Amino acid sequence: MNTSSNVDPAELAKFSDLAHRWWDKDSEFRPLHQINPLRLDWIASLCPLADAAALDVGCGGGILADAMARRGAQVLGIDLATKALRVAQLHALEAQTPNVTYREVSAEALAKEQPGQYDVVTCMEMLEHVPDPAAIVRACRTLVKPGGWVFFSTINRNAKSFLFAIVGAEYVLGMLPKGTHSYDRLIRPSELARYCRDSGLELRHTRGMEYNPLTRRYWLSADTSVNYMFATQRPSELG
Repeated sequence: MNTSSNVDPAELAKFSDLAHRWWDKDSEFRPLHQINPLRLDWIASLCPLADAAALDVGCGGGILADAMARRGAQVLGIDLATKALRVAQLHALEAQTPNVTYREVSAEALAKEQPGQYDVVTCMEMLEHVPDPAAIVRACRTLVKPGGWVFFSTINRNAKSFLFAIVGAEYVLGMLPKGTHSYDRLIRPSELARYCRDSGLELRHTRGMEYNPLTRRYWLSADTSVNYMFATQRPSELG
């Protein structure tokens, strides 16, 4: 097992304790199951997944990794939460998902081992859980091939997101376990854009994700005030 200083043991424990519920669509992970088709379709619209070498950083129980594999990608999912990885591996076996494997390794360690090996790298709902998100962004840039795509999703840091993503989602609606997110670790789009720029990734597209608690429906929009996604690209070395 590879370890990294860029990890919060409390965050790993938090998700490990819930690992057995990862594929229960009525559990605390229901929001991830609901948003997964939206983010998968957005990724696939920008970067063809068929036969692509894909890496999912912070894959957890494998919801996105599994879905990308079913779209034809050759997928590696990585995480440092042992129990979540075991759940991901078990689900892949039970569901007979082709072309997906999992490893317990940090993004930084894998970047040293496999630089420039992936057509697409995803890092979704993960940056807000690590002490140094900029280091993850740099690792993702190292891991992707020239011309390849890197996708991030995280939560904005402002009063609206505190109200909606923390108070509303965790304490009022009970959509997520209390304490899932720490406000001071949320990341403004301007901050993530700076991390990307400093690492050598070019920001191509942004999308927001909204939720209606009455209809319990998610949709993509231009509103990045709470949940948002970045599509970035490593410049091609040609030309």
